[in-house]
This record gives sequence, C-alpha cells and structure tokens, in this order.
Amino acid sequence: MFDYSARPDLLNGRVILVTGAGRGIGAAAAKAYAAHGATVLLLGKTEANLTQVYDEIEAAGHPQPAVIPFNLETALPHQYDELAAMIETEFGHLDGLLHNASIIGPRTPLEQLSGENFMRVMHVNVNAMFMLTSTLLPLLKLSKDASVVFTSSSVGRKGRAYWGAYGVSKFATEGLMQTLADEVDTVAAVRANSINPGATRTSMRAQAYPGENPLNNPTPEAIMPVYLYLMGPDSTGVNGQAFNAQ
Repeated sequence: MFDYSARPDLLNGRVILVTGAGRGIGAAAAKAYAAHGATVLLLGKTEANLTQVYDEIEAAGHPQPAVIPFNLETALPHQYDELAAMIETEFGHLDGLLHNASIIGPRTPLEQLSGENFMRVMHVNVNAMFMLTSTLLPLLKLSKDASVVFTSSSVGRKGRAYWGAYGVSKFATEGLMQTLADEVDTVAAVRANSINPGATRTSMRAQAYPGENPLNNPTPEAIMPVYLYLMGPDSTGVNGQAFNAQ
C-alpha cells in the first residue's frame, strides 16, 4: 500500500470536486477529503447515492458538502459551462478535481466489440473527462495550490487482451494527464497526476472478475493514502507522475 499518513487538517479550506462520488472509490475519497477538512462537491449521475454520501459526511461533522447530479454520458457542452459558472458563484474557485467516474464496457476481443460500445466507453471515460477538465481549469488556476488527479489502471499502462475500450480509454487518460501536466508545469499552480487503484473491492471490479472472491481485495477506504497525498500540499511540485495505490 502507498505509504503516507495525512495530518487531520491536511485539506482545511480546500474545495474539491469528485466525480463518481456516489459509491466505491469515489465515495471513499469524498469522505476522506471531507474528514481532512475539505468542502467536497459530490458529482455523479445517481442523486440518491450522492445524498447518502452527503448525509454521512454531515453526520460525521465535517464541512458541508454539495450534491451535483450530473450525467457524464449525456451532458451537453453548455451544461459543463453551467456547472463551472455555478461552482464559481458558490465557491469562487476549485482546489482539487478527482476524475474517478468511468464505465468498464464489455470485456471482449476487439474483433467482437461493437462500435457503439467502444464509443460509449470512450465518451464517458475520455471525452467527458476532457470536457470537465478544460471547463474547470480556469477555476483551478484561481487556486494557490490545485491538484487534478486522474484514475488510471494497470491495463492503461500496458495493453492486455480483452480489455477493449476500457483499456484504450485508460491509455488516453494517461495521455491527457501527461499533456495537461506539461502544459501547466511552471506556468500555473496546478499539478496533474494519475493513480492506478489496483484490485479493490468495488462493484466495477466484481463486474470485471465475477468469479473472484472480493474479500481478497482491499476496501476503497484502505487505498486512500495516495488520494490524500496527491490532493494535499505535501505533493506540491509533484506533476506528471503515475502512481499506484497499492
């Protein structure tokens, strides 16, 4: 596991947006950020899941989060602009952006992968992530110390058979991270890095490996050290790097 111990006030005063915040790794990250002082913007497509995370953060006495129902698969360009305008009005800036939301799509040979399925995965995992990044970048540049964290995968660092669109999308994720990191390096107080969570006890993992015993994998809460490290000031100056959570 990534070796890092976050101090309790690590993220005090920071505003951090988490995509896919309703469950799994996104929910765990949102609660971890809130527990360390951040105001967390919970973005996802299922409002009931987001509300549950909101209630847990409030019940724990952490800074009041915000629920943002937003479907990355169907959102139009003007909706991204409206999202940025709302965040600027309500919070003034953004200190962190965790790109966690993604879909896995069919695990099948490329020869058998339909164009429709390929394009759906690429749209959610790459196109929407680009739209969110480019639209929110001006708000991140208003921060004194901003961090963009991309969620990658081992199959996005070395190609593997039958991972189809998901694997390709994670290669694109690494490319987007590296491009952004090089563009902001030395010219803005923004850094960009990626995390490979590894095998984790989530519904997406269960979908990819239905015969696997989930108890053999760590919980999302157990892999949070690297997520906290990259969102806080201890990683200031770390840019363009690919991290492993475990």
